[in-house]
Amino acid sequence: MVAVPPVRAPDLILGGPPSFVGASSSPQPVHGSFTALHGLPLYPWAMPAAPVDLSVVVPMYNEQEVLPLFVERLRPVAEAWGVTYEVLCVDDGSTDATPVLLQRLRREWDAVRVVRLRANSGHQAAISAGLARARGAYVVTIDADLQDPPETIGEMLATAREERVDVVYGVREDRSSDTPFKRLTARAFYRSIRALSDVDAHVDAGDFRMMSRATVDAVNSLPESNRVLRLVVPALGFPSASVGYRRAPRAAGESKYPLAKMIRLSVDAVTGFSLAPLRFATWLGLLGGAASIAVLLYAVVGLLLGNTLPGWASTVVIVSAVGAVQLLALGILGEYVGRTYSALQARPTYFVAHDSLDLEAPAPTATAAPAAARPATGEDTPDDPTAAFDRVVSQTRT
Repeated sequence: MVAVPPVRAPDLILGGPPSFVGASSSPQPVHGSFTALHGLPLYPWAMPAAPVDLSVVVPMYNEQEVLPLFVERLRPVAEAWGVTYEVLCVDDGSTDATPVLLQRLRREWDAVRVVRLRANSGHQAAISAGLARARGAYVVTIDADLQDPPETIGEMLATAREERVDVVYGVREDRSSDTPFKRLTARAFYRSIRALSDVDAHVDAGDFRMMSRATVDAVNSLPESNRVLRLVVPALGFPSASVGYRRAPRAAGESKYPLAKMIRLSVDAVTGFSLAPLRFATWLGLLGGAASIAVLLYAVVGLLLGNTLPGWASTVVIVSAVGAVQLLALGILGEYVGRTYSALQARPTYFVAHDSLDLEAPAPTATAAPAAARPATGEDTPDDPTAAFDRVVSQTRT
């Protein structure tokens, strides 16, 4: 088992506050050190300063079959970390017995915290909800299907502290459990992203990663709605390291990432981090124009030589080809316009139904003024209006 050194205060902000969110260069508190756009607070709810060393964010959707197996694997290794931790389970609007199992688990394991979303919002949105609510000095995201081993978390935490990096990626060194089609498309996806954009995305690194508090705050400050976190985090450029592991087959249940969702994720990734498709449409237009000029010259030469054009077939082919290029260019442009439209709408990608941490928080109570502070006249003297207002504000804050 990997020995994890205790967390020290100077290690909590490894990367320092990034300049693009308006933070000063002086050391900042671990929580609340960032403000979102327009000067609004990054965390509108109460966030105490680093109450735990490590937050384990686990997005879940209809995982009743694999949830008991996941807890059986995670709990023993969590007790061996030697740090304070919380297991933040994000229920992405499950419709099976997952919510019931999570509530029972919360009673049996004090470290478990349940955040339930009002509706199924998607895997990336569930992770974003967990990052926004996580309290740890370090935050690790892991799926509940046990394809990513919980035993690797201790090694990731030790690597983050020893190498003093902000991000530790879990890299799948052995993907023999995946189908050949999945391995081929995954490698093609990451290599295409590296070629089309400036993001140095790790090949075979998914959403299994550990981030420092500075990284989590930076991600939460971004205004993007449709985040692809496996590209957002590398785009920050924070110091990083990697830990290799063998990807296992799903322990139980069914995959929540069918081919359609993978294609949608790929489109969001490409249009969110690269302008190459727009330039591709431009080059297609130039190529179509060159082809048209070549056909025109061919027709003129044929006319001068007395060779008439054979008929309508060539015309139909040319018109169809040009029309296809135009439609493809319009489709690519439409993807970018659609993303701009969604960003202008600024609709939340998820809605939180409840957080078990909020349910456990004691209700605020008003404190009566001490007897010594009251006038000793034998009768109640009305307070000054300003003093009464200050007392009401103080009680409300309490």
